[in-house]
Amino acid sequence: MSPRRYDEEFKRNCVDLLVTGGRTLKPLARELGVSAATLREWRDRHLGKLEVEDERPPGGASPREMAVEIRRLHQELDRVVRQREILKKALGILSDPSPTSMP
Repeated sequence: MSPRRYDEEFKRNCVDLLVTGGRTLKPLARELGVSAATLREWRDRHLGKLEVEDERPPGGASPREMAVEIRRLHQELDRVVRQREILKKALGILSDPSPTSMP
């Protein structure tokens, strides 16, 4: 049995579903009737073309740009959480009415 051939439009539609549809690779591949390895290959090839051509997927930012932004946001979140913890401790110290807390 020879391998199935898919036209470029079908491949592009599958990749668009994967990239913008919020679905994971294996369940989507199963739903579409293709192997996960095939869908992964189409995705990598399609995203590689997007980077080379500097096109943007429907979301407006490339996956690499989104990953950089997510990393930056995680770092900012960590910093803000640390600041909040410091402020909570300071509030506890300053609002403690016991005489030992006053200088």
